[in-house]
Amino acid sequence: MDKNNLFANIPESLPKELLEILLERDGVRLERIVSLGHTTPPGVWYDQAWDEWGILLSGSATLQFEGKEPLLLEPGDYLFIPAHCRHRVEATDKHVKSVWLALHLKQEV
Repeated sequence: MDKNNLFANIPESLPKELLEILLERDGVRLERIVSLGHTTPPGVWYDQAWDEWGILLSGSATLQFEGKEPLLLEPGDYLFIPAHCRHRVEATDKHVKSVWLALHLKQEV
């Protein structure tokens, strides 16, 4: 059994967002995402065929859900995003690495 730390092994420089799969089983995927000023490209919306639960562990982020006001996330904030709920990342902290955990849940058939 290996011990790991969610805040370890993060590169000093992040020219692109870091995404690492921590666990994957039938219908479930757990990811660590590290952002530093990264955003969703202009005009792009995520429209996933699965549910997602996410928590922000450090940094800050602003999410935009289609037709809603922007939602500021701070460390400890978590949310559930149902399948096909269009959303995007409008901003992440440019000075502090934003570390997320994202749990992706495959839809039942």
